[in-house]
Amino acid sequence: MAGAVLPIRSTDTHAVEWLALSLTAGLGTTKARRLVEHFGSVQEVFRASLTELEATGIQTVSAQSLGTGRSLELAQEELARAAAAGVSLLVPDDPAYPAQLKQIYDPPLVLYVRGNATAVSLPGIALVGTRHPTPYGMAMAERLACDLAARGLVIFSGLARGVDTSGHRGAIAAKGKTVAVFGTGIDIIYPKENTRLAEQILSCGGALLSEFPLRASRLRRTFPYAIESLVVYPLVCWWLRPPNTVVRGSRRVARWSRIVMCSRCPGM
Repeated sequence: MAGAVLPIRSTDTHAVEWLALSLTAGLGTTKARRLVEHFGSVQEVFRASLTELEATGIQTVSAQSLGTGRSLELAQEELARAAAAGVSLLVPDDPAYPAQLKQIYDPPLVLYVRGNATAVSLPGIALVGTRHPTPYGMAMAERLACDLAARGLVIFSGLARGVDTSGHRGAIAAKGKTVAVFGTGIDIIYPKENTRLAEQILSCGGALLSEFPLRASRLRRTFPYAIESLVVYPLVCWWLRPPNTVVRGSRRVARWSRIVMCSRCPGM
């Protein structure tokens, strides 16, 4: 069913443990993965003693949070909030976790998804650009997204004002699928004026996606990471931007995209 919420996978994929790692203070994605590699599996991390955890070289606050069970408590609380909000979780053990995302240096430990979780792994194109396009630029972005979505491609963008919004609208106009990648917690729509657009994305069989915990507010530093995650899924990233401007996070976009097509639109 279009827009249906898929169940949280918390048993056979060890979602609770992966979530607990992601919520552990002072740990971070890279150190968390090293812990899993060191102990052999994510569940073994939580069977380790405090002494064994400290011996890995992680911060004391991280070892104590893991060793005392505090991280698991935080994860259970987050799972309850996710269930109440109709949010699914994808973790690296889950077959539905996007294969292309695993190819980057530090893939997210957890993906929060509202809507059709399978949409994030379908062939698509990322369309990102300036938040302040001209009317011509907005029309071009919407038309491009509409044409591509009509041909079966998923349109990935960031729900931001400007080109991102036009990209999502174009996909919806074609009755296609589109995925919005958040730079906030998935329960916080930013900007607020796109709340209705987010609901339309869900009703058309698309998805809302974030790697950040629920209730995480908008921070400037989160948006480059959100864009990085966004462009890993599609084979192509298309920037729409006026000359002499830079899309925030564009270096990370170029680093992780297999193919990048950059359209400079003088009329934008």
